Amino acid sequence: MIEIRPLSIHIGAEIHGVDLTRPLAPDTVQEIRAALLQWKVVFFRGQHLNHQQQTDFARQFGQLTPGHVVFGNDADYPAVYSIAKHRMANRHQREGVMKPWTGWHTDITAAINPPAASILRGEIVPPYGGDTQWTNLVVAYDSLSPTLQGFIDGLRGVHRYAVPQTAHNTDEYDQVVSRRTMVSEHPLVRVHPETGERALYCSPSFLKSIVGLTPRESEQMLELLWEHAIRPEFTVRFKWEPGSLAFWDNRSTAHLAPRDIFATDFDRQFYRITLMGDTPVGVDGKTSVSLEGDPITPLPL
Repeated sequence: MIEIRPLSIHIGAEIHGVDLTRPLAPDTVQEIRAALLQWKVVFFRGQHLNHQQQTDFARQFGQLTPGHVVFGNDADYPAVYSIAKHRMANRHQREGVMKPWTGWHTDITAAINPPAASILRGEIVPPYGGDTQWTNLVVAYDSLSPTLQGFIDGLRGVHRYAVPQTAHNTDEYDQVVSRRTMVSEHPLVRVHPETGERALYCSPSFLKSIVGLTPRESEQMLELLWEHAIRPEFTVRFKWEPGSLAFWDNRSTAHLAPRDIFATDFDRQFYRITLMGDTPVGVDGKTSVSLEGDPITPLPL
């Protein structure tokens, strides 16, 4: 039986007593899945996996997506995406106006069927710095007033993965992103397909506007929700070690990659795998709508 050690009141738990380099017993898979649904992100330490072992571990929880639908994947392991310190997304995007929610995101919500979960392992880890943070979007929703909940329950937002109309990116970055533009209209409040919980589906990096509101109304409402969603009491901050692995529910969380590592010479090399997700459903029972681009397709078994 695994041991679960919660790290904060609302989100995050470490799991001990399991070896992820080997196939897991069905009961262990179910225990880990249950812990993930309860704590939204679970962490493992001392798990020195290679690409194949990370892939095998992930397959026990669902179908896999390509490593990254925009930036590609490992040539030999198509489910693996390299999260390097100087990967293209970091190397070519220029810093614009920084706000408290800048950089917070839920993975690939511009797709009509965003990944259900993400699995990230640390291989080269700085001796200090480089922590990742997650926030619980179910608790964020539950903490809103009933009046505001009732208002946003019926709203929908436009999520976009496309070249932004700014001068902050290099031409190379813009060319790569423009090859796979994705735009989807999702409910602002998503009903979790497994737990039935309502989650504030408001990825700051991808959600661009709220349907039916004026531009100013949309801007003000989004900033209110983003500021609320990342309140410290809804979050957990994880200090990585070599061999650490994070497994998070992409349907009920947002996360923030570290920026402090760019103030050091420390290297940082991580690897991510994502699991196939479904099309989000709102409180009103209506599903999301694709406005541009193709759905994410699973890798062959």
